[in-house]
Amino acid sequence: MKIIVAIKQVPERDSPARIAGTWIEETDLQFTINELDAYALEEALRLKDKHGCEVVVVSVGPDRVGMTLHESLAKGADRAIHVVCHDLASRDALGVAGLLAAAIEPEMPGLVFTGLQSEDLGLGQTGVILAELLQVPYSTLTLQVNFTGTGIQVKRELEGGLLQMVELPSPAVLTIQSGGNKLRYATLMGIRRAKSKEVRMIAATDLGVTSVSVVRLEEIVQPRRQRATIILPGTAQEATTALVEKLKFEARVI
Repeated sequence: MKIIVAIKQVPERDSPARIAGTWIEETDLQFTINELDAYALEEALRLKDKHGCEVVVVSVGPDRVGMTLHESLAKGADRAIHVVCHDLASRDALGVAGLLAAAIEPEMPGLVFTGLQSEDLGLGQTGVILAELLQVPYSTLTLQVNFTGTGIQVKRELEGGLLQMVELPSPAVLTIQSGGNKLRYATLMGIRRAKSKEVRMIAATDLGVTSVSVVRLEEIVQPRRQRATIILPGTAQEATTALVEKLKFEARVI
């Protein structure tokens, strides 16, 4: 089976973010693979190790995306597709999914993996829109995938820590959640082999996908730091209960 993994290159978490219009200044940023996409790649490589699947990584973005694609090849992907797009920041989830669908469809994969969401925008929409454009079923919040006689069985994470097992036909699109597997590192041998693996370049303009966006980003601002004092009324027991609820559901620290 052929598995295609859609990956995105995002700024490093510790990179300084300076606002430039409706996006951030990218000149001095360091870029890396989106963490949830790394888990999607890891799940595909796990299936390759077990069943001998072909793993193809595809990414949309400017020339710098090649670095992330080569890292994926070094980890074990068989080949890569680079959709060269220099106006990625101006495209919404539908626009990006359209480019991915146009690049993926001729490959006729059995499965398409994406990360649950990206670290820079966090929309969580590209994977499910991609499934709609490809007209295939999908599963979100996927932790693990196993083959069955008629298709695939996926383990999904639900709210409250619950897990769900779902069977789907193939082809399908799966958005992968973190924590299902331990991420692997590229070996020295893998880095050497990556140099000889195919990276096919496709210009976004050659895919025949319009760049019209249905969502427009109006403004981006730095989060305002502010402090507020809240006095919790009631007895000590009531105040303690209210404090625990705020720490759990509002601050999300416990």
